[in-house]
Amino acid sequence: METKSRTMQIAHTILEQINYADRSALMAWGAKSFSAISESKEFEGGLSFQVNGLKHKGWVKICLRWVDDYTIIFINKNREVVKTFEGAYCDMLVPVIDWIEGK
Repeated sequence: METKSRTMQIAHTILEQINYADRSALMAWGAKSFSAISESKEFEGGLSFQVNGLKHKGWVKICLRWVDDYTIIFINKNREVVKTFEGAYCDMLVPVIDWIEGK
């Protein structure tokens, strides 16, 4: 039970960090279908959501690495990884996703 609540806590924290940086970012990206990412060998946890932006339509996965930074993975509608950004910190989440979106 503790792992489940830790997974949800990490996903919730990522959402709070995005909202703190830009309150309208999730709405601008057309974000929906949020889900928590479980702990793995590479990642401590994370957040996944579907987007319908201007340039990127598909999914965004924000994974918290064990070294306390994020890997952001962009997946298209065909479930193919189109871009990966490693080494992002919480203050970089919105600018990196905006950059991919072409803003």
